Amino acid sequence: MKSMIELNQITKSYTRGEEQLQILKGISLVIEESDFVAIIGPSGSGKSTLMNTIGLLDTPTSGSYKLDGVSTEKMSDNGLAELRNRKIGFIFQQFNLLPRLTAIENVELPMIYAGIPTKQRREQAQRMLEKLGMGQRGHHKPSELSGGQQQRVAIARALAISPSLILADEPTGALDSKTGIEVLELIKELNQQGNTIVLITHDQHIADNAKRVVTLRDGEIIKDVRNEPLIPQSQEAVSI
Repeated sequence: MKSMIELNQITKSYTRGEEQLQILKGISLVIEESDFVAIIGPSGSGKSTLMNTIGLLDTPTSGSYKLDGVSTEKMSDNGLAELRNRKIGFIFQQFNLLPRLTAIENVELPMIYAGIPTKQRREQAQRMLEKLGMGQRGHHKPSELSGGQQQRVAIARALAISPSLILADEPTGALDSKTGIEVLELIKELNQQGNTIVLITHDQHIADNAKRVVTLRDGEIIKDVRNEPLIPQSQEAVSI
């Protein structure tokens, strides 16, 4: 089974005045392709810092990280940004849709950064919205959509460039219970179709939906439990 994420002895510390705060304390973690892993921990456990490291939004103080076989520790900021844009699709708690853009324009954004031509990216964005049941809402702005609809648009945007990894940060946190369950089922369906999912949460009930649950406390992994065996997917990941 191919490794999607390989973290080896990752540390992260910050200096505050004369005090040095160590957030991550030698994290080593391997996540295989097509897995669905929840990273759970209370506030202050280091899960947000770990998410930023996996998402190439922040660099570790020490240690090594390979994403889809690519070593990242010696890459420039521009190189990290390019790799992030090619390999990772993000789903956030607050959706992070641009309010002045329509749904379809929001989905197009990562494709603009990837240099995909206008006609191709518009067609691609429309296809993705249709896959997520939002085909008739493409010209609506976020303020005209419900929370669940906005999250579906955000998921479409995350999948727009067929990323190797989907990184979901508390994806149901801003939704009511019913809509949250629907979005979670959609994420599970994406994993069943072959997409690698890493979900960050503080909620054990949400985490229990994953195939594997990694628990953080005080910057260290204290538990790593597999709920379901990892079986190689026969289908290809969703491509947009």
